[in-house]
Amino acid sequence: MKKTKVSSEMYKHTQIGYLFNVVLSISLLILLFIGVVYEFTLVVVALFVFLLLSLVLFPSLTIEIDKTKITIKFGLGVISKNFNLENIRSYRIAKNHWYYGWRISLTPHGWLYNIAGLYSVEILMKNGKKYRLGTDEPERLESAIKQAIKEFN
Repeated sequence: MKKTKVSSEMYKHTQIGYLFNVVLSISLLILLFIGVVYEFTLVVVALFVFLLLSLVLFPSLTIEIDKTKITIKFGLGVISKNFNLENIRSYRIAKNHWYYGWRISLTPHGWLYNIAGLYSVEILMKNGKKYRLGTDEPERLESAIKQAIKEFN
């Protein structure tokens, strides 16, 4: 379920990582089967807990823009990050390589926060750091950032 809200004051969009969630769920079922039929070894239990935590913490990515900041939140928001609009030097649509992966990755272009797909909006901060915010609607996100920065200044 995608939710998008765009107005002159706010942008909010949630993208769900369907493919990754399905793969994790199938992997969990396989590990559960292995544990029940064979044995719950330490490795099976550790891998099960790791995959379950990944599924709970990273099922979706929400990007919100208000009058002062961009906020990104994975899942319920336990893992989140804010970017103050006043600290953004520039932004642009970018395409990521498939091998940069999904979730949080360090790439040659800075940190990537992504849940699915290959597109993102790259923001360059005034301190020189770059971040990429993965999205399935890069033009709308770029436009929302432009509008928010315009209204902020």
